Formats: sequence, structure tokens, C-alpha cells
Amino acid sequence: MDKDLIFIQTILSDEMVANGFPVVYKGKLNHEILKLFTSMAEAKVSKGCTNISIRRLVFHVIVECVQNITRHSDDFDEDGIGNGIFVVGERKEYYYIITGNIIKSSKVQKLEQRLEQLNSLTDNELLKLHKAQMLQGELSEKGGAGLGLIDMIRKTGEKYIYQFLKLDMENYFFILKVTVPKT
Repeated sequence: MDKDLIFIQTILSDEMVANGFPVVYKGKLNHEILKLFTSMAEAKVSKGCTNISIRRLVFHVIVECVQNITRHSDDFDEDGIGNGIFVVGERKEYYYIITGNIIKSSKVQKLEQRLEQLNSLTDNELLKLHKAQMLQGELSEKGGAGLGLIDMIRKTGEKYIYQFLKLDMENYFFILKVTVPKT
């Protein structure tokens, strides 16, 4: 598995360098790292974006994505904090946040179904699902209520781009890209 993971990380790193990713991190994603990232991203996004709503949305997505890794990665340290890869970048029309982390094979089908469901819903259906989850959602064993993915797709208005790369019989590397339009 380590050899395959190194290969995936090398591919991602090469892509990042070629496309000028401004902020890249691999490792434990705890509260201190999140604060560091938001300040780095804030400085970078503030230079090119005067729209405060867009900047806030980018930071909101950053926080949600990092929380997903810290709570749901199946590669974690002795404190139970998830490890992963985190990238914040910019294109002419949008900002993007890419995360990558290991998940167990047993979780892939359910997560893929959830992402496909969210990608297929209209804005109105997403709003209804969000409200229903707020009222009826139960907390998972890791403290989440299932609102993060719903909230990000609802607020950005953009479909999720994702991929599951098989590492071995028990693990996949899950890559998620969230885009935030500049307009």
C-alpha cells in the first residue's frame, strides 16, 4: 500500500506544480493546521478577490473539507486525527479545494451513492434535504450530522468531482474536488 500511495501522491504533486497550486499540505489535519491554512488561503484569495461573499465561501469550504478529513479519514494518528492531502488553488473562473485521504473499502459504495445523489439534486431539493437533515439528522460516532457535503454543494452550486483509487483489498484513496465560482 505505501508504494501505491506514494505513486498517487507523486502524481498529485506533479499536477500541483504544473498548475500552480498556491497552498498544498499532506499530513495530520488538526486545528492548528486549519488555522494556518485559513490564514494562508485568506492572504492568497484576498489578493485576487474583492468579493467578500466569495472569500467567505472559499473559507467555509476549506473548513468543511478539512473537517471531513479529520473526522472520516481511515489513516489517522495516535490522537485519532485524520491524515490526508489538502490543496487550495485558483483558476480564471473559480477557486478549488482538493482533498485526498484513505478510506476503507467498506465505505466506498455508500459515499459514492451519497455524492451521486447530491450531484443529481436541484437547488430546491438540496435545500429540502438540508432542512430535513437539520431536523432529523443523527450525530455519527465521529460527531458529524451529515450536513457538510450537503452544505458545500448547496452554497457553491457546483457538482462534486471525485475519484476512488484502489490501494489494496481494504483501502481506497478518496479524492474530492470542490469548486467555488468567482462570480
